[in-house]
Amino acid sequence: MHKQAPPNATVNKWLISYPALMKGYGHILLEQIAPGDATIREGLRPYFESAHSDARDYFHAYAGMSLHPDAGAPGFNAKYPNCLPSKARRGVFGEVMSGLMTEALDFVGHHQWVVPVFLFRNQEDARQYIYVLSRDPSRTREILGRKGDDFIGIVVNDDGSVSRFIAGEAKWRKQWIPSILDEVMLGKKVEIPKNSGNLVHDGKGVWFEINRALDVPIGVKQLQDILQELAPDEYADVILSLDRIQQLENPGPSQRTDLVLLVGGSAAGRSPGQPLLERAHKPAQHEKNRDLQVVEIILSDGDALIDALYDSLWP
Repeated sequence: MHKQAPPNATVNKWLISYPALMKGYGHILLEQIAPGDATIREGLRPYFESAHSDARDYFHAYAGMSLHPDAGAPGFNAKYPNCLPSKARRGVFGEVMSGLMTEALDFVGHHQWVVPVFLFRNQEDARQYIYVLSRDPSRTREILGRKGDDFIGIVVNDDGSVSRFIAGEAKWRKQWIPSILDEVMLGKKVEIPKNSGNLVHDGKGVWFEINRALDVPIGVKQLQDILQELAPDEYADVILSLDRIQQLENPGPSQRTDLVLLVGGSAAGRSPGQPLLERAHKPAQHEKNRDLQVVEIILSDGDALIDALYDSLWP
């Protein structure tokens, strides 16, 4: 289970925040003001270990590995999440930062969000990767991402019932130049009509995924299953509430907040405080009648920080 409070002091030392908040829409730009050195990494490490702890237990048990294999022991090379390849590390970094920012910052609606557990155990390809790698250290490769929402947060009322979810997309890019941003949000460019030379976005980017997302996403079921397995007594009321919400007929009431988190490097020539997405009003591409929260994190040394951070987990 995820028990670690967000490292607010480290975040405030590391990043400066430019928030904008209005009815139905929140936008927060965070820019790096301190290097991602050992002090910052050590401040982030407990939260990242907490976020990955459930999947670490699950993947290591599946592979028959010790939870903390000693150097030279079977599976030492396949420790999760340290063994994840470069692209996967950046993906899960964005997912953990989604939870961290949701718990640490004031989002649209001023809700008190809770992230009981991260959903990394449902990354099926990572589970297979670790099983194989623990038996054959030469079998390194990139891995497929997890299907479904990148993370789920909930609002738990005083009676233990769940009234709202937050879910969405986290994207890492080494440099957020305008063409990359457009491809991520609007989809890849394709030639329409064929052989015309006219290139347009195919409309299958982040906005497409969020607009077609269910009000009660599959991640809610995944969250419920993990809670049922790991903490059925502690979260009994939450589990029962989630069961009611997921009924096909006469489901219990709930609402969803959409989250878009973009993290990575700045484009050349970008001015301090300049956002990637519209901040004065909700982007027109968001078509659902749901609250939307955008978080942008601009880092100057993100690649080095991510690799050093993931190398340092569970020393």
